[in-house]
Amino acid sequence: MGSFIRLTPPVKQEENVMKTHAAGRPRPPIHLLAAESDLVGNLALQAEHHQPVVAAMLLEEIERAELHDPETMPPGHARLNSRVTFLDEKTQKVRDVVLVLPAEANIAEGRISILTPMGAALYGLAENHAIDWPDLWGNVRQIQILRVLSPDVTVSNLADQSGRSVLSRKEYS
Repeated sequence: MGSFIRLTPPVKQEENVMKTHAAGRPRPPIHLLAAESDLVGNLALQAEHHQPVVAAMLLEEIERAELHDPETMPPGHARLNSRVTFLDEKTQKVRDVVLVLPAEANIAEGRISILTPMGAALYGLAENHAIDWPDLWGNVRQIQILRVLSPDVTVSNLADQSGRSVLSRKEYS
């Protein structure tokens, strides 16, 4: 992993609403592309002044991630431009979003920024994993990942068990 040079003092522990083990459960493993984690980490460092809690949570997740080259990245883990379907256990709502850089975010079109609490929660998680994660107000909620379509998924290289085609990146961009 690349190293980050922190330009500002770290967020004080009491300001960080993220806990290593929320509700007594360890956080699930996460897998990231090394080059992408450097980009996202640098964005988080730039956001420390105006989004200190989210930046700290995202940096903490990057630090604990297992990093990969594109050839060794396991399938089914959320990364930039992945389409993620998840269940918010608190509201019982299923949402389908694309995880993007801040400049590409548009909540009305289902594109959420990596620099939001939900974007940081989804980053690096795999299908069928759950994580307890704080929302904007610090209330912890369980997020269950139902499906992850990587940005390189196409109709020609992925079909579900019944043989039906699934969405390609072109269909959701």
